[in-house]
Amino acid sequence: MANFRVNLVPAVLALANPPWQRDVWLDPSVFENLDHIFHTLYDDFCDADDPQRYLGISLRTQEEVELMRQLGAALDAAMTDAPGDTDEEYLATSAWPDVVTIAGRLAQVMVANDLSELVALHEPEASAAVPRFREA
Repeated sequence: MANFRVNLVPAVLALANPPWQRDVWLDPSVFENLDHIFHTLYDDFCDADDPQRYLGISLRTQEEVELMRQLGAALDAAMTDAPGDTDEEYLATSAWPDVVTIAGRLAQVMVANDLSELVALHEPEASAAVPRFREA
């Protein structure tokens, strides 16, 4: 799961951050653009239109699945309003504020879930459940 999330979480965070979008995606000298985000969310590490099958792969909870589905719907609405398929057009669509809002909520949930998972690894009960090797 970590291999997929290490790519997915930053893409969601980028969608939740309008200053980043303007500073990075609209700068032609920078590698990351909205096309990179679309590939991450739809092709490479998830399917924002049908995220259920990524539960346990790149999404931890049903809440993440539902928020990703909502994010996909908001992105689809923005695609409809951006016929030239440019980053500038997407950021100017009437649907873009919904994209940012939903991505912000999803980012919050994903980061909180990742932190909870990290804490669980360090709790005494978690470490007690880990089998220990015996010396021969």
